[in-house]
This record gives sequence, structure tokens and C-alpha cells, in this order.
Amino acid sequence: MVHPTHPLHGGAPSTFTIAKADKIEGMAKGMAVLEAFDTQRQRLNATLAAERAGLTRAAARRHLLTLAHLGYLETDGSYFWLAAKVLRFSGSYLASARLPRAVQPTLNRLAVQTRESFSVVVLDDDEVVIVARSGFEWRRSPDEATAPARLLAYGLHLGARLPAHATSTGRILLAAKSPGSLDAWLHNRIDGASLPRLTVHTVTDPQRLKALVAQARMDDCCIVSEEHELDVQALAVPLRDMQGRTVAALNVVTSPRRMTGEALRHDLLPLLLDAVRELRPLL
Repeated sequence: MVHPTHPLHGGAPSTFTIAKADKIEGMAKGMAVLEAFDTQRQRLNATLAAERAGLTRAAARRHLLTLAHLGYLETDGSYFWLAAKVLRFSGSYLASARLPRAVQPTLNRLAVQTRESFSVVVLDDDEVVIVARSGFEWRRSPDEATAPARLLAYGLHLGARLPAHATSTGRILLAAKSPGSLDAWLHNRIDGASLPRLTVHTVTDPQRLKALVAQARMDDCCIVSEEHELDVQALAVPLRDMQGRTVAALNVVTSPRRMTGEALRHDLLPLLLDAVRELRPLL
């Protein structure tokens, strides 16, 4: 029997506990090998995959070969990398999940209204994942020759994974955790080793991050400037369902050269809050 620890939701991650006899260890190990591939480690051999997945080299090699045989990996005989077939999972999710479909019209409307970039993001352990984003990117027009270009920040594409500690959406979603869950999340980050410094502005001290998350919880919004990428700042607010559960975060990305934090709060926060109220019955 499967026991959900909280109800299934549009974009909210779900955790289940199952009887040991019901768990297929081979599948769990195979998924661990797939998850070993990321933007930092795009190509892995059996030794690297074993280290990252917590398996023996022999077991990792068998899983790599099987995944390659099934078409989910490509290989040159020594190293392996993800094949396009893995996109079947993300494509099916985006086509069927309620959250991306529910928020997309609102994101597009906000983008047309403001000429800024908007995203909806969910939390996955140490990272946030973009599950929906506005379908427009604005570039400098001929009559805006002296204005900064309005471009999407690097890597902010659909499905992108960003570090939770250095993003406005990450802090909003961490703020939704109970105090005990947040402490557990921070437990292995006391020395900051797991909080990479991405720019000179990135907060890597767990205790300072905890204070910033507490502030985001109090404000019910969060602005992070140039911690994930220089010349990029973002404002995020929580997306809650009718039961008051935070299921995702909605944010707008801009440049501190074009808009100060005060201007973000004055000009764009009211629009985000209106969007949150509009979306709540749909989540």
C-alpha cells in the first residue's frame, strides 16, 4: 500500500513511503544513475557515475549500459551522456500536469503587460525547477536605442534547475517549509560547503540564509539581486492553493540597472499579487 505524506498537487513535489517488499531496488538505482547527470557533469564514465549514484562501479556500469540500450543515454564506449529520449518525461509532464497549464495564460498576459519575463517554479531538494515561463522575450527596439536590452537571464529556460539558496523563488519555497524541515534542509550546510558561491553577492552562510528565508516568510515576497547571476535580480511571491498550501513560486526577472528593488516592489509586486489571487482557485 502506498501512503502519501501530503496530497498530490499540481506542481508540488510528493513523497511516498512504501513497504520494503514493494520497492524495486534496481529501478531506484537506475534512476539514481540518470540523476547523476547534470549541468556540471554532462558526461560520466562508470567510475564517476558510481561515485555520484552511490553504487559500485560494476553496478553503475550495468545500469549505464542498460540505459544506453534503452535509448536514454548515448555513449562512445567509455563515457555516457543523456540522449534526447529523456525529454519524453518532461514533455509528458508539461503536457499533462495541471500547474503549467493553469498558469501559462497568466504568465503570457503579465509579459505582454510589462515586457518582463515571468516564471513559475517548484522546489526539488537543493534546486528550483522552472515548470512554466512567459512565452515572450523582449529585445531592444529601434526607438529604445539607449535603453538596456531586456533579455532573459542565462539558463532561465523551461525545465532549468537553479540553486535554491541563491534565487528569490528558492527562498520563497524554503519559507514554506516548517521550521523543523528548514532546519533539516540546512543541517548539512553548516560550513557552507553545499551552498556554492555563484557571484560575489551570493549568500553562502547557512545562518544568514535562514534569516533571509525568515524575512521572506514575514514579507510574503522576496527580492534577490545578483546572487545567481550578475546584472540579474528577481522578485518572487508564493503561489498557494485554496487550502493555503504553497505549491510553487511566481517570479519576475529583470536587471538592477533598469529597476531598483524599491521600483520592483512598487511597480511589479502589485501585479504579482493580483496574479496570485487570480490563480489560487485554479491550483
